[in-house]
Amino acid sequence: MSATSPQPAADPACPAAPTPPADAVPAVAPGPARPAGLGPAVWAALGIVYVVWGSTYLAIRVVVETMPPLLSGAMRFAAAAVLLGAGIAARKGVGALRVTWRQFGSAALVGLLLLAGGNGGVVLAERTVPSGLAALLVASVPLWVVLLRRVFGARTGRATLAGVLVGLVGLAVLTGPGLTGDAELSGLLLVVGAAVVWALGSVLAGRLPMPADPFVASVYEMLAGAVGALALSFVHGEPGGFDPGAVSAASWTGLAYLVLFGSIVAFTSYAWLLQRAPLPLVATYAYVNPVVAVFLGWLFLSESLTWPILLGGAIVVGGVFLVARNER
Repeated sequence: MSATSPQPAADPACPAAPTPPADAVPAVAPGPARPAGLGPAVWAALGIVYVVWGSTYLAIRVVVETMPPLLSGAMRFAAAAVLLGAGIAARKGVGALRVTWRQFGSAALVGLLLLAGGNGGVVLAERTVPSGLAALLVASVPLWVVLLRRVFGARTGRATLAGVLVGLVGLAVLTGPGLTGDAELSGLLLVVGAAVVWALGSVLAGRLPMPADPFVASVYEMLAGAVGALALSFVHGEPGGFDPGAVSAASWTGLAYLVLFGSIVAFTSYAWLLQRAPLPLVATYAYVNPVVAVFLGWLFLSESLTWPILLGGAIVVGGVFLVARNER
């Protein structure tokens, strides 16, 4: 709900952000020139990003079965921020976490948009929207990034706009009344709205004075996202009715998975890939994650794969591919 280059959050050098995972953390700046050879470690890290980030939609669906959605998001990002911050302090010292007030404010704003707004909308919607379908809708983020950058004055080529139009046709198929089974239209529109908010955070992240260290930036973004999600959970009245004893073991396990693997392991692998692998290769996770999410939702949750979902999803991913190919 991490968004820009092949990063979930932002790189000001490129106008299109690929699909963020369900609980991605933002802003990773590209590193120095990458070596020509691609060893086994690169493919292993890419596999982690493919599978783990693709599986976060399934994990969210399991978590919200017995846990308040926004409150679970607040707990997830708070825990991930503490763990990541502790790791940075242990390796580099507490001083590594120091940032200017402007950088802190920028990271907090981006975190609120990406995590409280973008991810928060996804977790709320997944109470009624299948995880695979949610992933396909979130795949539209690069399309909204292109449109928002155009609003901010960026020039957009015809081929890129053609890709955006193709993707929007796919969205129309995925949100068409009666075409996506039991999914409520309000939930589908909520996911689309979350994708737009995520795209806005992505665009702003490329224009704001962010902390130089992407991991430090992620700590403050996740802290802000946790505070924002907690505030929204109070608005929805979640804490008052929350009973930890009523939460299933599966939901607790899903939450731990999102914290440790979705927000720490996969993101670390992703950041490492940006230093070691060609960006077009890293960007392929934008096309693979939705496919993984759809497959896992069908395999573990028996989510239906109707022809509108398959057709609309294929059109959206195709539009994202066209945009990424022309904007890489």
